[in-house]
Amino acid sequence: MANLKVAYVPEHFSTPLFFANDEKYFAAKNISVEFVPVPEGTGRLIKLVSSKEVDIAIGLTEGFIADVAKGNGAYQIVDTYVKSPLCWAISSGNPRNDIQKPDDLQGKTIGVSRIGSGSYIMSYVLGLQLNFQEPYFNDFKVCSNFKTLRESVNHKTEDVSLYSDAFMWEHFTSKKYYDNGEIKKIGEIYTPWPSWVITVNQETLKSKTNDIKNFLVSVNQGIHHFLENPEKATKWISDNLDYSEEDAQSWLKTVEFNDQLGQVPIDWVKVVEKTADTLKIAGVLTDDDATIDSRLKAGVLSKPL
Repeated sequence: MANLKVAYVPEHFSTPLFFANDEKYFAAKNISVEFVPVPEGTGRLIKLVSSKEVDIAIGLTEGFIADVAKGNGAYQIVDTYVKSPLCWAISSGNPRNDIQKPDDLQGKTIGVSRIGSGSYIMSYVLGLQLNFQEPYFNDFKVCSNFKTLRESVNHKTEDVSLYSDAFMWEHFTSKKYYDNGEIKKIGEIYTPWPSWVITVNQETLKSKTNDIKNFLVSVNQGIHHFLENPEKATKWISDNLDYSEEDAQSWLKTVEFNDQLGQVPIDWVKVVEKTADTLKIAGVLTDDDATIDSRLKAGVLSKPL
């Protein structure tokens, strides 16, 4: 039986992966999956899949597209996992009366999980959309995870050098902490692209091509099981993750998974070009267009495995 180490963010989006495992779809394809939770987000996922500490990493489109476009050839983006955009909530500390709306963030300090992560990249997209003067922000504080980000905007971290004014994180993951008053929502911003992709380390892709194909088939079965059993999905999310049943139900109405995993090509315009063009405008990608295009063609599969 082939063993695959799969890194994922322990949020509601991971549910079909566990359905695929629980329903023994992986086992039926002679695959054993070891799940590696990565609460730090896409920046950490990139490091793990690049170093082959994991075989597969599933994370945010913009983080992986930016990394590939900057020249990291250690892995390939093999498919879209979630087709719907991600709603990023913009949060500040609850007592911060000086920060009430996104426009108040010009020249402020932004908390991010890691440099290069989705939370970092979307801050540039925000600055671009709001026509902030450059540089959009005064500084970035690398807080590693969601808990430290919440402490950062409330100025409660043990390390005072991590104090920040605001951060961006997925809406439904943040909502519980709006409801309990720990942080406050000052706005939101949507990705202008499909939100999640599946990446595979290059060595794994070459040595275990059939296993990766079977992994995609099994996850696709997990997605179908998820879609066909919304009550089970809601219960699994509320039982196993940090969400209320009500929030899980609300999220189910907004998410669109790719239910043709491994069957159709990645939508090059929506996933690759749209993302890269926005990252260029936002100043995240600074190389010439030909170099960026060449790297993306090498790092993103143009057709199913």
